[in-house]
Amino acid sequence: MRHTEYLPCIEIETEPDTPAQFHIITLHGLGADGRNLASLARDLAVKQPIRWLFPDAPIRPVSLHGGVSMRAWYDIHGLDFGSPEDETGLRVAVQSIERLIQCEQDRGISSERILLCGFSQGGALALYTGLRYARRLGGILALSTYLPVAKQLAAEAGAANRSLPIFMAHGDQDTVVSLEMGEWSRDRLQALGYAVDFHRYPMAHSICAQELSDMGAWIQQLI
Repeated sequence: MRHTEYLPCIEIETEPDTPAQFHIITLHGLGADGRNLASLARDLAVKQPIRWLFPDAPIRPVSLHGGVSMRAWYDIHGLDFGSPEDETGLRVAVQSIERLIQCEQDRGISSERILLCGFSQGGALALYTGLRYARRLGGILALSTYLPVAKQLAAEAGAANRSLPIFMAHGDQDTVVSLEMGEWSRDRLQALGYAVDFHRYPMAHSICAQELSDMGAWIQQLI
């Protein structure tokens, strides 16, 4: 566990003796922590040396769960179309992720070699952060998730990332974030001109073996 100035963070080098050519910041879902997705560093077959970072979200009350405190990037009131969204919390979370991105740049990696990856709430934050970021990033992997505050993206989008590659994956049996919400998010992004590679899998709110294979191939092709 490496404690950055801002967030506790698990860091994994896929080839410890070789300088990493790409960094992937991976954001966990609601109620989880960085360890929840750390197996991605082992399970994705990518030939280039990669530094994976798995930060922990702060602990905060979550309205969706009756105000119970848990790790959450921002508050969630509901996961249905039209549910209120915590825009203030999202913007605070973005500041933490942007600081982590800057921390990696200060360690010598260019922003174009930094990818954002996230599952569920973490995927929503990856989209929100990456599409508004001022410098060019390498790409976004958004898993079992949705596009938050979609109505404002056209006005707030960062010009540097208008052509950012996006990998989206969703289960057709997902009862947490519906497939319909995932497909609507894809359609909204494509309508705004973003290049979205969307994958649908026979699974619930999870990550499956075929998805891991597709993610690895997408990252390998990208880098």
